[in-house]
Amino acid sequence: MKRSIKRLLGLGALAAVAYGAWRAYERRRVETGVTWDPQPFPFPPKPRVETPPEVAPPVGSATPWVEPDGAACPTTHPVKVKLASGIFHVPGGMNYDRTHPDRCYANTEAAEADGFRSAKR
Repeated sequence: MKRSIKRLLGLGALAAVAYGAWRAYERRRVETGVTWDPQPFPFPPKPRVETPPEVAPPVGSATPWVEPDGAACPTTHPVKVKLASGIFHVPGGMNYDRTHPDRCYANTEAAEADGFRSAKR
């Protein structure tokens, strides 16, 4: 009886390690966009590269942000956004002057609509 319980616990531990390794492998896998077309025997499958369709903004709509001029935003779009952190800075904020923006927004509502959050004050 004790031997079977030990074997079941060992098998459970082995399954847990295998599942963790599989999850780590899946997380690191890169989607290449290549699929394979089957071919008749004896030929190997042919690769087919699928390119995703480009998404264009709707006709008549302008992007809510503009490119910055170095470390400064134009006066019409004063809200600075950093893409890496997902944070936007407003004029008068603690780190506003030293932030080098990736995008500049006209107001905080437009930045929040794109999924960015406000910097802590």
